[in-house]
Amino acid sequence: MSAAPDPKVNRLVPQFLPFRGIRYDAARLGAHGFGAVVAPPYDVIDDDERARLGAEDEHQSVRLILPGGDDTTRYQAAASDFATWRADGVLIRDDAPSFTIYRMRFRDEDGTARHTLGVVGALGLPERGDDAVLPHERTLPKAKSDRLALLRATRANFDPIWGLSLSEGLTKLIEPDGVPDASCTDTEGVEHTAWHVNDPKRCEAIAQAVGASRLVLADGHHRFETALNYRDELRAAGKSEDGAGSIMTFVVELADDELTVRPIHRLITRVGDGIDVRAALASAFDMTDAGPNSAEGVVALQRRMRAEGGLGIVDANGLALARPRADVVEGALRSLPEPVRPVDAAVFEQVIVPALGSPEVVYRHDATDVAAMVEKGATAAVLLRPVTVEQIRAVAFAGERMPQKTTFFHPKPRTGVVFRCLDDS
Repeated sequence: MSAAPDPKVNRLVPQFLPFRGIRYDAARLGAHGFGAVVAPPYDVIDDDERARLGAEDEHQSVRLILPGGDDTTRYQAAASDFATWRADGVLIRDDAPSFTIYRMRFRDEDGTARHTLGVVGALGLPERGDDAVLPHERTLPKAKSDRLALLRATRANFDPIWGLSLSEGLTKLIEPDGVPDASCTDTEGVEHTAWHVNDPKRCEAIAQAVGASRLVLADGHHRFETALNYRDELRAAGKSEDGAGSIMTFVVELADDELTVRPIHRLITRVGDGIDVRAALASAFDMTDAGPNSAEGVVALQRRMRAEGGLGIVDANGLALARPRADVVEGALRSLPEPVRPVDAAVFEQVIVPALGSPEVVYRHDATDVAAMVEKGATAAVLLRPVTVEQIRAVAFAGERMPQKTTFFHPKPRTGVVFRCLDDS
């Protein structure tokens, strides 16, 4: 079963196939096992975290996704490390095309036991205009250019993007059994476990299930668009696509009990001259003071946001609940597609950004961390509520996209459980 899709076929459903994965040889790992070589996705790792991870093991996968050096050397350094680790036997290739069943177990913010179960395979990239894969969020150009340079240099997928399958019953089909290939618990207490499956009949059943309906792109929009651009770049140059016609993807059934979606908050580092945040927003929001800026206060504010409706404000005066005034906010959102209007990120873009004089914004998913940054001197922060699975579905099927950095799917699959080389998948 080959993972390379036929570029001439215009599919209305995705092609999802096993590939010959490249994995760490468990016998070559130290006492800390997989926990010392796997890493979070690149876009949630800051400089301090990168340094800490890189010091854990000389073969830490962060060296591949966030290599050191400047823009002229760093990407080639990742390619060199990947090739060297393979040659030295630190990384070994599957004997046959395989899917990787991947499960994450954790407790949510309320302490309830949760899990996410999915399968990693090679997702065939759709043709432009094909709706086999439905993105739901806009992207930022810098991240796409960075990932494209890495893909060109390494010709490998190091971390999977995340797709949501509309195929009912996929979860039951991929229930794991037997001894796992890899297992570790991360610093947040999330248990990551993986099994590879190469039985041809089971692989065919998984491929057919995912290919039976369209896929909603949950996470990894930058890498997905980068993969499309790289494939098109090869075509334009008259070069063979080879494995560049697919991208490594973690597929989960679109079901509430399989997904935990968290918001991404907006940290404001600068506003227009002379602007007071609360005063600037007073005409569009009913502002209610929510007490001093503390970790406990932020948790209580988020509960009020969910119960009463509204966004959270953190500034030099403390915390506040900002409930949109329908007569003002609905007018500002009228130009947007209907499924996007209820999303807090859209309210932020259409109402708050203009009111604050085009502020400088940084995106963070941890509300207490964002509030602490304001306490340390940042201008302000706007806390958002998470979108629902149904909102994601509605926006994607309308062919629209939410603002960038709207959804944060938790927890994140670890980089390093399996890699995919475009030249031998």
